[in-house]
Amino acid sequence: MAEKTSKEMSFMDHLEDLRWLLIRSTIAIIILAFVSYFFIDFIFDDIIFGAKNPDFITYHFFCEITKFFNLKDSTACATEFSFIIQNTNVGGQFSIFLWTCITAGFILGFPYILWELWKFISPALYEKERKNARAFVIVSSLLFFLGVLFGYYIIVPLSVNFFGTFIVSDTIINQFSVDSYISMVKTSLIASGLVFELPIVIYFLAKVGLVTPDLLRKYRKIAIVIILIVAAIVTPPDIPSQIIVSIPILLLYEVSIHIAARVVKNKNINEQLS
Repeated sequence: MAEKTSKEMSFMDHLEDLRWLLIRSTIAIIILAFVSYFFIDFIFDDIIFGAKNPDFITYHFFCEITKFFNLKDSTACATEFSFIIQNTNVGGQFSIFLWTCITAGFILGFPYILWELWKFISPALYEKERKNARAFVIVSSLLFFLGVLFGYYIIVPLSVNFFGTFIVSDTIINQFSVDSYISMVKTSLIASGLVFELPIVIYFLAKVGLVTPDLLRKYRKIAIVIILIVAAIVTPPDIPSQIIVSIPILLLYEVSIHIAARVVKNKNINEQLS
């Protein structure tokens, strides 16, 4: 069996590597946050507040679905949202401007952060596994960006559509604070991106023996309940929205089971050959 690293590293060496990982990642995020400053109008008007527009592509899609199945859901084809977004804090707009740039920097810099993470954990891997750095970064980044797109085109519009059209009395006017609106958008995007990393997380947990395919199958029912609870938290309190969000996560869980099975199979083969 090949050695995992050419030299043993002390605990302090690992801490030093971790410190520089965080420093380089932070610098990358700050640089990309500065770059996003030059596109701030597009980020706010077309991306963040895009779902506030009834002409947003997702609404057309859901409207066509409700018409196809002849569902009586007037909110799916809403032509306007009766709410406004307002700022109530003195430094509110500057604060959201700053944190939006940082969030954009984090999302854009996620592949670089993954690369730094791979360099940090690679000494614990075998030589042939260290050669998969490019595949790890590409696949992990792809899953993350797919999750971000899912959050942007599914979770955010579902939330805006539901809360923007929901009223308990005609005497109440929806006036959302800009902080709560943007926080909802950021949380939906980043949380979705991280959830889509589930297969990668399961891969490494299976590599170290903390997770097995049999374990994942055994607790599948519990996982389904947890996924439904998570979907209920991140989506509006209606069944169709929760189902739409739950389906991709359930698929990711099933994919993770196959990944864990493949890892265990390869590990058994390597042990037999060694």
